[in-house]
Amino acid sequence: MRLLFRHLLRGVVVWTMVVGSCSLSAQVTAFEAATVRACPPSADPATGSWGPPGHDRFVANHVTLERLVMIAYGVDASQVANEPGWFSANLYDVNAKAQDGAKLTGDEIKTCLQGLLHERFHLEAHAEMRKQRGYALVVAKGGPKLTPTKGEHWPGFRIDVEGGNMKGSNWTMPYLARMLTKPAGFPVVDQTGISGSYDVSFVFAADPDADASLPSLTVAIHKALGLELKPGRVPVQTIVIDSVDKMPVEN
Repeated sequence: MRLLFRHLLRGVVVWTMVVGSCSLSAQVTAFEAATVRACPPSADPATGSWGPPGHDRFVANHVTLERLVMIAYGVDASQVANEPGWFSANLYDVNAKAQDGAKLTGDEIKTCLQGLLHERFHLEAHAEMRKQRGYALVVAKGGPKLTPTKGEHWPGFRIDVEGGNMKGSNWTMPYLARMLTKPAGFPVVDQTGISGSYDVSFVFAADPDADASLPSLTVAIHKALGLELKPGRVPVQTIVIDSVDKMPVEN
């Protein structure tokens, strides 16, 4: 699979995925206006934050460029390659406004942020499928035990992932796989073949040595969702940084 990205800050952003001889294109609006500033060296990375979908602005404070790339392309840190040494150290503030006051979905934030990074940091990147040690998320013996999302939810995802607690609504299987990557310790790739959105809720032992009363992550997933983490080498979409500037273009 090969992904080609074309970015424009104002007007239209075009995203094209090329799979074999098939080409799919979608057009979405970009940010109407945005302010991007480098934080002073005294800025504390522990105070980093960024806003969820469903609002007419995307705001991020005290975040690294690595984090912004992760948000823009929907990947984990392990899926960003060839990054310069400062990529996960220098902090930035972003305040971007949607066109015509539109409420931004998760996908729109991604596409608009891709364009913003290209415009302000001259980010050039490409995607590759690389095989890494990880897990395939598959349906366990006995079949899935999933609860389809009911009613209306704000666009995007509700996330509450803390030590030993995973809970969210309106999650797709690829998104669940992404959320499992951190507690699993390796990339997790969805191979369930299940479409749709579901509500997810289960607890597990974040530290098995410290809390033996809770099930392991793999046991909890099997019991609560009827799914299984199968270890092996899995194809992981990796964003490869070709070139990028440390200081953003002036606002």
